[in-house]
Amino acid sequence: MTVRNASATWNGTLNEGSGSMKLGSGLYEGPFSFASRFESGDGTNPEELIGAAHAGCYSMFISALMSGDGFTPTSVNTTAAVHLTDGPAISKIELTCRAEVPGLSADKFAEYAAQAKEGCPVSKALAAVDEIVLDAALVG
Repeated sequence: MTVRNASATWNGTLNEGSGSMKLGSGLYEGPFSFASRFESGDGTNPEELIGAAHAGCYSMFISALMSGDGFTPTSVNTTAAVHLTDGPAISKIELTCRAEVPGLSADKFAEYAAQAKEGCPVSKALAAVDEIVLDAALVG
């Protein structure tokens, strides 16, 4: 079983405090604050990191589905817009995927896109999110 780690430290009150998040691999470490999470301040936030994880997982999962059926993607580019609403709660994630896959029909791609939305491990982990919207299309 694979285990991945990350850590976060927070110092001070919610509004005036600040923190740092770090990936276990050491490839990223950065600050976060009330302003970077709920306003437009400098730094990252948990939702941004969730979006990166979701986009990465989705891209890999749809690639695996297509590759498993003999299609070789030239590229798969996915973005994730994570909506944080009052509560606070993640109320919606919008996945946008554009893929270049020689020989693949748009209809078959739509099947893979829907399967990946439901099947990628991060989508499963985020099952409590009210709405995950997918916009997927072939390009090229």
